[in-house]
Amino acid sequence: MTQQAKPVMGIGSCLAGNAVRYNGQTKSPNQYVRGLADNFEMRAFCPEMGAGMGVPRPPIHLVGSETQVRALDVDTHNNDFTDKLTAYANTVLSLAPELCAYILVKGSPSCGYERVKRYGENGHTIASDQQGVFAVALARLDPLLPLEDDGRLNDPGLRESFVTRAYAYHDWKQLVARGLSARNLIDFYSRYKYLAMAHHVPSYKALGRMLADAGKRDISALAEQFISTLMAALTQRATRRSHSNVLYHLSGYLKRDVPGPERQRLKALIDQYRLGQIPLVVPITMLKHHFANIPNAYIDSQVFMAPYPDELQLRNLV
Repeated sequence: MTQQAKPVMGIGSCLAGNAVRYNGQTKSPNQYVRGLADNFEMRAFCPEMGAGMGVPRPPIHLVGSETQVRALDVDTHNNDFTDKLTAYANTVLSLAPELCAYILVKGSPSCGYERVKRYGENGHTIASDQQGVFAVALARLDPLLPLEDDGRLNDPGLRESFVTRAYAYHDWKQLVARGLSARNLIDFYSRYKYLAMAHHVPSYKALGRMLADAGKRDISALAEQFISTLMAALTQRATRRSHSNVLYHLSGYLKRDVPGPERQRLKALIDQYRLGQIPLVVPITMLKHHFANIPNAYIDSQVFMAPYPDELQLRNLV
């Protein structure tokens, strides 16, 4: 990675070790959440504390229909915290406009990412089909912001996707801070071209068409369309087949300078990866080895080759 500033990631305050849960306890983060701390500046927020609820406090849960729920206190249903939790999302984005991702808290009625329990007026569970109130508001206010919860980050593929999107959004925010122009939009896409291809070929093609007449379009509108399309593409989970397609493309840049037997060994590694026999890091490492000996400025600029710091080791398991 070429970025120097640490990306800023939001995290549920209880996952950051703060005793802010309703019962005065904290929540132990899993090893994967802890593993991100060295590479991100972690900013801790607690929506329930932000909504004016103390510690300890009566617990809340979600009550209502599938399309309309309220965050009510469990004991009486007389205290409605929905609006305050919703408003706190705006407070978070105002306090930390540089956020590039957010780790939510599994199962929380305020900041659960998915499958949060919904209850009836009688207190009985109806379904597990909701997001937390704060999580919904955060996604609505910043649709590009990558969101995951601590439970889902146990999945290697989801974890790799989340971190990839976090670094991409951080990179984008740095570009916006420097100033948008048709030229730097095209340069940005040039760096993300193969990463977009690995995740979603139709979006990769759409981005190229979008920028074909970049100099003739309103730059603000074009930039919004561009980053929305790119982030949506990166949300699509890359597969072994799609990654292999990109690896084959990149290996084509070596055919003039790398002897045939070496290229065959590389192709064999890509084939092994495609078949699920080895992780992505193996053919990527071989590609990096060849390009280190045969420098190529265009390949060196490709985010696909290193979408995040190698020490995160996320490609060791996908």
